Amino acid sequence: MVDITEIYVHWYAGRSKSELAASLGLDRKTVRKYLAPAEEAGLAPGGPPMSEADWNNRIRGWFPELLNTRLRQVTWAEIDRHRDFIEGLLGTVTVSTIHQRLRDEHKFEVSLSSLRRWVRATMPEAPRRSQVTVLRDEVEPGSEAQIDYGFLGQWLHPRTGKRHRIWAFVMVLPSSRHMFVRPVLHLHQHSWTEAHVAAFRYFGGVPRRLVPDNLKTGVDKPDLYDPKINKAYAELAAHYGVLVDPARALKPKDKPRVERPMPYIRDSFWRGREFTSLEHMQAEAITWAQNVAGRRPCRPLDGAAPITVFEAIEAAELLPLPQTPFVLARWSTATVGPDIHIKVGRTLYSVPWKLIGRRVDVRSTATMMQVFHDGELVKTHAALEQGKRTDKSDYPPEKIAFQMRTPIWCRSQASEVGDACREVVDQLLEVNALYRLRAAQGVLGLRKKYGDTRLEAACARAITVGDPSYRTIKGILIAGTETDPEPETSGDAGAAAFLHGPQQLFASAATTPGIADQLRDDQVHGGVEGSVR
Repeated sequence: MVDITEIYVHWYAGRSKSELAASLGLDRKTVRKYLAPAEEAGLAPGGPPMSEADWNNRIRGWFPELLNTRLRQVTWAEIDRHRDFIEGLLGTVTVSTIHQRLRDEHKFEVSLSSLRRWVRATMPEAPRRSQVTVLRDEVEPGSEAQIDYGFLGQWLHPRTGKRHRIWAFVMVLPSSRHMFVRPVLHLHQHSWTEAHVAAFRYFGGVPRRLVPDNLKTGVDKPDLYDPKINKAYAELAAHYGVLVDPARALKPKDKPRVERPMPYIRDSFWRGREFTSLEHMQAEAITWAQNVAGRRPCRPLDGAAPITVFEAIEAAELLPLPQTPFVLARWSTATVGPDIHIKVGRTLYSVPWKLIGRRVDVRSTATMMQVFHDGELVKTHAALEQGKRTDKSDYPPEKIAFQMRTPIWCRSQASEVGDACREVVDQLLEVNALYRLRAAQGVLGLRKKYGDTRLEAACARAITVGDPSYRTIKGILIAGTETDPEPETSGDAGAAAFLHGPQQLFASAATTPGIADQLRDDQVHGGVEGSVR
């Protein structure tokens, strides 16, 4: 897969069309085709900075027929189906002729460059290309930095007594040979990003192109034509406005300026020296790079010192440092669990419930944690070292209904029903509001089945007889007596039965079909309608 945006980004960074075609494995006519609209629009390399989003918007305007900005290339598995045909002709005719016959006789669409790569990789009997090394052109000042890790050796921590493997992050400016060295304990993403920031600060500027190795800290998926830069490294490149152009896998000659100094760094800086801490080691590496490596006579520079050439020629050609400092962030992936939480480090964070079971990208800084799904920000939390952060709004509404129905909510809902209902709820919540909250919720839950009018009348009747409880109000509604005249005060047992709670109502409702059964069922199941269990 080749991203069309890559063509524009590399071209805008100053690479020629021939270099683009060779690097991305495309025909030069294809490169010219896609760059033609940009040139007609008056764009030229080295113009005002443009982000990938800007290029994507322009590409969709120039080529609306494209569903996306990626070009598909034929895979090797498809070429493998013609292995016998290719093997029979190889050595008799050229690869170009094989390509022509595949295209004409087998109606197979495959580029010549793809076929050449397949032959070199899978056919050991194919003629090998010349082993002559072509001398690289001199790199323009400020245009490039080559980056790599090199193993320094074992270090015994003087305080803990533990033995650690120490690596050197090295960034070299090929034009002046000036270098930055930073010893590190770990080869993880945070250390990689932090070292870049320190290197740019050390040089006082930023080169236009970075040529790293295909380490996971910079490149998720190494590929000659479509390397997948990881999110943290891409974020750093976008902040500083640089182009990341990884070297080919297992091709150290793509970055010789940083490969050659590694033995020198181990011998001159590392061996035979003692360090009290990692911080001491890193500070000594800066001093060594400036005063020793930076001032050594360099034969490719005709004996001049790298730091002298850097200060005289290259420093002014570097891009200026951004006004705002780069925020160091860690990117990771996580799966949303059934409890709507993801684990980031030692902390659990909630995300919207609709993402349960989905993979999400997580960006963590010292103060903030952001969750992205398909590139869209879906949740933000304040960072927490250890523990749990839960936003109740991330749960489905039905799962937090009980927690959301607070005393304030109950009073507002009761006011919508009527004055009698509000009076009942106020009495229920007057003392031990949280303990009696379920009863108030139960009274309001009767709205759904009986409606506001009947509930208001039942509440008024329960108040009249002096028993404004949930069970009494429900008993009145089941019996349908909320509109009956007030009972006589002569002690009539039947009238008082359903006005003074369900215990007496069972006795008087025995002759009313269905009423006793409903009350008995309500008693068995706890009697709170509409609450969450």
